Amino acid sequence: MILVIDLCYREDSLSREEFVAPIERFLRKSGREFDVRHYKALSATDIAAADGAILCGTVLMDTGFAERLDLFCWLLEFDRPVLGISSGMRALAAAFGAGAEPGCGIGMTEVEVLASDPLFAGKERFSAYEVRGCAVGVPDGFTVLAASEDCVQAIRHHSLPLYGLLFHPEVRNEWLIERFLGLVDQRP
Repeated sequence: MILVIDLCYREDSLSREEFVAPIERFLRKSGREFDVRHYKALSATDIAAADGAILCGTVLMDTGFAERLDLFCWLLEFDRPVLGISSGMRALAAAFGAGAEPGCGIGMTEVEVLASDPLFAGKERFSAYEVRGCAVGVPDGFTVLAASEDCVQAIRHHSLPLYGLLFHPEVRNEWLIERFLGLVDQRP
């Protein structure tokens, strides 16, 4: 089961339709079993039952999740695949001690792949859609996988299958979500 985590300021917010619903539609279309939980309602049982997790993005000014980073400490010991998208990358990086700095990006950006990884296999460059209000730091223990002209766009933990993408693959790069699900399928 894939655990989809809603980082929007409140459960059932209007933003959910823009950032969580596309992930739900993709998982439903792929025949995947999934559960959606708001980050404030996430339980230890939810986490234990997950084969992998996707932390969804939020609107630009919705940064309430960043005030409750204690709710993301489970990521430090989660050994199954995680895909943090935009704000989800920020939450993942923050759980491992990295900060963020102002750096707005809205629209299409060119992303260059910098390191070999199954998520980006066969890609050197691609266009991606971003809606972000900050640039995310790279935590210790993580590798930069891809970057745009002005910031890091993708990271991965050195030994755990934890990924962060600053752009939104659900908009123009669903192949990345499919590849992430392939990593989930490879787990014993």
